[in-house]
Amino acid sequence: MTEKESHVKHFLDLIQQSRKGKFKIYIGMSAGVGKTYRMLQEAHTLMRNGIDVKIGYIETHNRQETHALLEGLPVIPRRKLFYKGKELEELDIQAVISLRPEIVIIDELAHTNIEGSKNDKRWQDVMEILDAGINVISAVNIQHIESLNEEVKDITGVEVKERIPDSVLAAADEVVNIDLTADELITRLKEGKIYAPEKVPTALGNFFTSNNILQLRELALKEVASQVVRKVETQISSRGLTALKPNRFLACISSNAVTAKNVIRKTARLASYYNSPWVLLYVQTPKESTDKIALDKQRHLINNFKLATELGGEIIRVESPFVSRTIMEVAEQRQVTTICIGKPHMNLFRVILATNIFNQLLKKLSVSEIDLVILS
Repeated sequence: MTEKESHVKHFLDLIQQSRKGKFKIYIGMSAGVGKTYRMLQEAHTLMRNGIDVKIGYIETHNRQETHALLEGLPVIPRRKLFYKGKELEELDIQAVISLRPEIVIIDELAHTNIEGSKNDKRWQDVMEILDAGINVISAVNIQHIESLNEEVKDITGVEVKERIPDSVLAAADEVVNIDLTADELITRLKEGKIYAPEKVPTALGNFFTSNNILQLRELALKEVASQVVRKVETQISSRGLTALKPNRFLACISSNAVTAKNVIRKTARLASYYNSPWVLLYVQTPKESTDKIALDKQRHLINNFKLATELGGEIIRVESPFVSRTIMEVAEQRQVTTICIGKPHMNLFRVILATNIFNQLLKKLSVSEIDLVILS
């Protein structure tokens, strides 16, 4: 691309950005903290100020206080679909784009759409609406963020299936945390303000324990704080000023599926925290060539490449028998500041055999300004 073409593309990008709608996300530590309630309150305030706001999709979960707030708000009819003999409802994207409200409220950002919908996920619907120049207010719980999946699973013992890529959160112009103390949330649960009375004992014994709530609350607070830091650094950068920490991360994985997934998610979190780019490197050694590696490992590798892409990483795949040398070459080419690797999960004999590779990497790092992070 010539310098002239580069300037033209930059100008077109600026025009496109100005045409996109603004995006606000309410984030909470769990169901029942009041995200939907707050969105509806905001909708009423906007209407009183003469703003054309409409409800695209709201899920009140039959909570009386929340449902009462729908009164007086213009609702865009949902799209009806038949699935497995049942009539179900989804957000009607085309209706939203055709009506073109100034602001549309769309709940349940991590929702998976019914089979046959235009997009697989609601967050993809939202991105399409934003691209059409319509402002969106939405909501999501902290456990639905992709890179936090393993952390949430460790806290609650539950693997959350519906997730949004971190890039969706990063695309928000404003992220607001809806915070409650553990005691306040448990009181709301016991009063029947979150679930039906018959579900309360089970909820209290499983997900809604004080320990779980406190840890999820900490995750939510940290995430919103890091979002603020990212926005400030983006504004500094856009004004031609130098950011304080120009970091670049390199995640190094092998065909070990479990370790690789952990390295990918944690590197993505680090990169997200520092508002920095990151790269995934897989060095394919001769013993892991396509004709030698097991089919299940190939499948896991492809899935991990897909996960890294969803989390904003760039994929680099290099065939080489020299792992340490390749890692350092890529790190230097990409001006990486931090290399992330997984904690070895092997017996003592294999650790001793692998020491030479690790020592080579440490030796090369000792004469560079690159940090090494070993992720547990």
